[in-house]
Amino acid sequence: MAKVSIIVPTYNVEQYLSECMDSIIGQTMKDLEIICVNDGSTDSSLDILQKYAAADDRIIIIDKKNEGYGRAMNDGLDRATGEYVGIVEPDDYVDLHMYEDLYRIAKEKDLDIVKADFYRFVRNKKGETLKTYDALSKDGTGYNEVIDPKKNDGIFRYVLNTWSGIYRRDFIEKYHIRHNTTPGASFQDNGFWFQTFCLADRIYFINKPYYMNRRDNPNSSVKSREKVYCMNEEYRFIHEFLDCHPDLKKRFIFVYSMRRFRNYFWTYSRIDRKFKGEYLKRISAELNEAARNKELDREYFTPLEWKKICWIMKNPSAARKWMALSMTARKIKQIGKNIRRKK
Repeated sequence: MAKVSIIVPTYNVEQYLSECMDSIIGQTMKDLEIICVNDGSTDSSLDILQKYAAADDRIIIIDKKNEGYGRAMNDGLDRATGEYVGIVEPDDYVDLHMYEDLYRIAKEKDLDIVKADFYRFVRNKKGETLKTYDALSKDGTGYNEVIDPKKNDGIFRYVLNTWSGIYRRDFIEKYHIRHNTTPGASFQDNGFWFQTFCLADRIYFINKPYYMNRRDNPNSSVKSREKVYCMNEEYRFIHEFLDCHPDLKKRFIFVYSMRRFRNYFWTYSRIDRKFKGEYLKRISAELNEAARNKELDREYFTPLEWKKICWIMKNPSAARKWMALSMTARKIKQIGKNIRRKK
């Protein structure tokens, strides 16, 4: 049994893949199982993986037809044999000490999950790396202590990702935690993240960055304006999970709704203008349904968020105009800040 199985779900990332793989095979922890799931790539990604596998017997390649991120991740989880499991997106890369450090802490603290802060980065035209530190906890609380989410649901407000940490595989298999597999969908890390936080007893957060998350890949899901309702489908999947676990639903339904509608608002901000009207109507319908089912609690939202929710529930068309004005005001304010910084 390897100490850590690392899953690399791969689809058409030839220009980034070598940097990713070099950061994994170069880890100071050598006792790794590296599972690369080629999800029907049509570029040279599979050839690159095969070259690495020929030189390193820790690398396992699963070559399959294209079925989407969730299915690829589940195939990797089914194949994993390590004590802990990590995830590296193939257009990202990781610090060479990441898995040795996280595994050591996981063992010392007997953890289900350990997660660390990370960097987001882009490369400019000169090839220089421009990175921004991203803390999981925005107010700096919750680090370096063992947390049971059932006693502290504040951690559901932390930055959502599945790749900046490792997960005890026995814990994942005990509850058979897997990704949603809706064909063509995106943001399927949301469901995996939510399940792990609901079901874990011991989570630990480290205020040190190891993971480098790329933000300049034009093919990333967060760049796609056409995938309008993928987030809604993902949160339907999570709701079905809660329906199957009434005890968890009772404890986490309000924090679920907080994450759900915050992500809907983020989706609204990024989709093409031609979809905004219909999407607000969809949000309005889902908000009203949640209210009827007593799944909303204003204490989980900021005053501005709650004001936005009430507007959208009552009149999505009027809310669209108000939100457009609010976004314009924020942009003007940010431009002013940028000008003052330059001075």
